[in-house]
This record gives sequence, structure tokens and C-alpha cells, in this order.
Amino acid sequence: MKPVAVVTDSTSDIPAEIATALAINIIACNVHFDAEVFRERIDLSADQFYQKLRDTSRLPKTSQPSIGAFLELFRALAPESSGIVSIHLAGKLSGTLQSATLASAEIHDVPIVTLDSGSATMGLGWLAILAARAARNGSTFAEVASLVRDAVPRVRVLALLANLDNVVKGGRIGKGAALLGTMLSVKPLLEVKDGEVLALERVRTWQKAKTRLVDLTRAFGAIDELAVLHAHAPQDGEQLAEQFGAFFPRSRIIIAEAGAVLGTHAGQGALGVAAIVHG
Repeated sequence: MKPVAVVTDSTSDIPAEIATALAINIIACNVHFDAEVFRERIDLSADQFYQKLRDTSRLPKTSQPSIGAFLELFRALAPESSGIVSIHLAGKLSGTLQSATLASAEIHDVPIVTLDSGSATMGLGWLAILAARAARNGSTFAEVASLVRDAVPRVRVLALLANLDNVVKGGRIGKGAALLGTMLSVKPLLEVKDGEVLALERVRTWQKAKTRLVDLTRAFGAIDELAVLHAHAPQDGEQLAEQFGAFFPRSRIIIAEAGAVLGTHAGQGALGVAAIVHG
């Protein structure tokens, strides 16, 4: 039987070697530096993005893949697939899911389901990884889609920003923004929940904020999957993973670098955690 194909977008921040090993198809979102447009991780590497971000005085803009880009990918996958499960950045944060859904309506020779992760970065990435593992192990189209739907409520994503400059400029703070007030010198802890970026706490020093991020992650309880995120801050990411090793097997922790789309809004130096808690 033909395998189930798994599609996600580049905001998932899945490390390239994992996406390749699991045959996860990643469609690129777009990053706009003034008149220049780059496809995330194709035309613009993470290193190149963060260099340009440092060199520019204006926050870059981001946009979803076109319907045509999804059509091209779906048509290429259809002949070799028993179905396509396409999982994307929260619909409240981006039009990517809408583009995928509109494109899927044009494909009639293979079943396609488009799913809202309600999440971002490796929260989305974990859903794609779970789907791809199931597909590799022979699960049917319906089984893979059901597995993802069941896992969505168990996704947890927390972020710690080194500063608020980019997230304020980008307008991505939702309910709870009043918690932050005008104290832009504090280190805000945020949560991505139900497709919104919510303010959790504000901590006055970077070290205390990192300790609090560890405490909040430990409070998740039983964890099935865990990833550390960093926005071009690999040493901080590695240190955080070592701390998580006190309550989760270090060998199973993925360290992922936030790409251009997430890095634009979070800003360089941000840290985060993405987990699937036990159901």
C-alpha cells in the first residue's frame, strides 16, 4: 500500500536531518526584507536571516506560501501517496492553513486533510513528527489524521524573549498584553495556546527567567516529547537542554533553531520549549 504523505510548513522549525529521515515535506513560508522576498530555509538560511535582522532597522514581514505552491506540492505527492496529511501553523496566526485548504480542494485523486495545529514552531513540528512516524509504521490516512487531532490538545509551547522589541512591532501579543505593560526591560514569558500568543509572566533578570522556564516545563507533568528552541542562541539552547535532562532523558531532547518567520517576531536570543504532554 502507498504510504501516507505528511506536509507541514517551515514555521515548524523541524531540524533538517529529522525532516529528511522521516520524509516530512516542508513548504516554505516567505520572508520580506523591503523589496526582497526569500523562501525560508531555501533562499535564506537561519544564519543569513539573523545577520540581515541585525543589519536592518526595519522589521521584516512574513507571508504564507501561495495556493499555487501548495498545489504544486500536493500534485507531486499524489501519485505516490494513499493520502496527504497537511499540518500547519495556527490559523489565528497565519493564512498558511487557508492556502493549504484551498489548494487541497483542487486535488481529487488522493484524499487530503488540512489540520490546524493551534500552535507554532516545534509545537507544530512535533505534530508533523508524530504523523510521519505513524505513516512510516504503516498507519492509514485516517489513523494518521486521527493521531494528530488527538495530540493537538496535548501540545505545550512556552517562549522566553530576550526583549519585546520585535513582538511588539509585529503585533503578535494577544490576550494578556496588559501583564507586560510598558516594562520593556523585563524578560517576558509567553505561551502559545489555542492559536494565540499569551503573556504568562514577567521576570526581571535573564537568569531568573531561564530558571522559571525550566520550572514551568517541569510542571507540565509527564512529557512524551520535548524540544528546546533558540533564536540564534545555541549555547543558551544547549544549557537549557542540560537542565531539562534532570527530569526528561537528555538523549531524547531535540534542540531546534527558530527560523526566519518565528525569529522575526520573537527576536534574536529568544528561547523556548515545545512539548507533547502525556495524554
